[in-house]
Amino acid sequence: MTTTLPPPATLPAHVPADKAMRLPFFAREVVKDCPQETLIPQMHSSLGPITYVTNIFPGDKPGWLLTGYEDTMAMLRNADDFTKNGMGQWAQGIGEDWLVIPTEVDPPMHTAYRKALNPHFSPQKMAAMKDDLRKRARDLIDKFQDRGSCDFVNEFSERYPIYIVLDLLGLPQDRMAEFLKWEKEMLHTNDWEVRSNAVRAVKNYLVEEIAARRANPQDDYITRIFDFEAEDGRKWNDQEVLGHCFNLYLGGLDTVTTMLGNSFAWLARHPEQQQELRENPDRIVLAVEEFLRIFGPVTAFRIATREIEIHGQKIMPGEYVSVCTPVANQDPKMHDHPSKVRFDRKAAHIALGGGIHKCLGMHLARLELQVALEEMLKAVPLFRVRDGFDLGYFVGNITFVPALELQWD
Repeated sequence: MTTTLPPPATLPAHVPADKAMRLPFFAREVVKDCPQETLIPQMHSSLGPITYVTNIFPGDKPGWLLTGYEDTMAMLRNADDFTKNGMGQWAQGIGEDWLVIPTEVDPPMHTAYRKALNPHFSPQKMAAMKDDLRKRARDLIDKFQDRGSCDFVNEFSERYPIYIVLDLLGLPQDRMAEFLKWEKEMLHTNDWEVRSNAVRAVKNYLVEEIAARRANPQDDYITRIFDFEAEDGRKWNDQEVLGHCFNLYLGGLDTVTTMLGNSFAWLARHPEQQQELRENPDRIVLAVEEFLRIFGPVTAFRIATREIEIHGQKIMPGEYVSVCTPVANQDPKMHDHPSKVRFDRKAAHIALGGGIHKCLGMHLARLELQVALEEMLKAVPLFRVRDGFDLGYFVGNITFVPALELQWD
């Protein structure tokens, strides 16, 4: 695993030079080999439990990488020593101070927000959407199933989850290309100016939509947010509505897309496991959990609120500490042969977070993935990576396949 050490003079005084490095896994570039099979196992074999990574946050900003599952879970459960307030630097990056709700909010406000939100994302509420999910998936698959090939990312994995989120929010489907452009510029770039411009565009658009609903209420989720109550029984203000809509935009437009691309690239490369699911569709639920474990794509963060120590290493207030799901989920202390995909594993993972910040949309995400697998495997014969297609993997705070061309006979 190639690393580049920063000059010792640039390191904070409490950071030992032998614990500081730049890691290829956060390079925010396309690599040829699947990082779940190469870079992540190499990190577990060569790094200690905590490392100061100089390029861990977008814009090549530094922070601490935790490689262990238990260490990461301990941090997720510790809302006193670690904050999420402003963690993503979304509003701060454009000179504003609103928070992404509930993702960037600490207790006790977080408790009040989740109390209002959880009933709308319960397993029962999400299960009621299953027919709509299946129809959206089928409509997309119908367009290419008889062709013998597809551009999977462009024709399915980008569009399918976005349809669902736009339906939920009552936003126009015909602006999908624009929404996708903003999403990629926010999440897949290392250029802070590009990121900030996209954040500003999304924020301005959502502000307009919220104002339109205030003036003319609709039968959609944005309008229903106006009746949500905060900690003192008051109704949410427009800044809180914005913060929550921004959260749904971020999570809904990218995470499932990323998971689908990674999962179907794996199945295209491993026909024996694809065939296993075709012959045993009852294993798809467990397969989704295993794909979440190994392909959970996001490296998020907590911010230290005071001086603390982890494995003898001092961490200072304000420093970022990673919740690196793809790395923690391959902790060899937790799993045998962690880079191997096994549909009978039933393994714990943090792909959907943990502690009080467990993903609000986790039930919807699981259902979207299950339905996509069911419908693709029913409609399309045994598929493989298209002959001559050069499959690559983007590594960074989100790990994904930028393009995936499939073919079948």
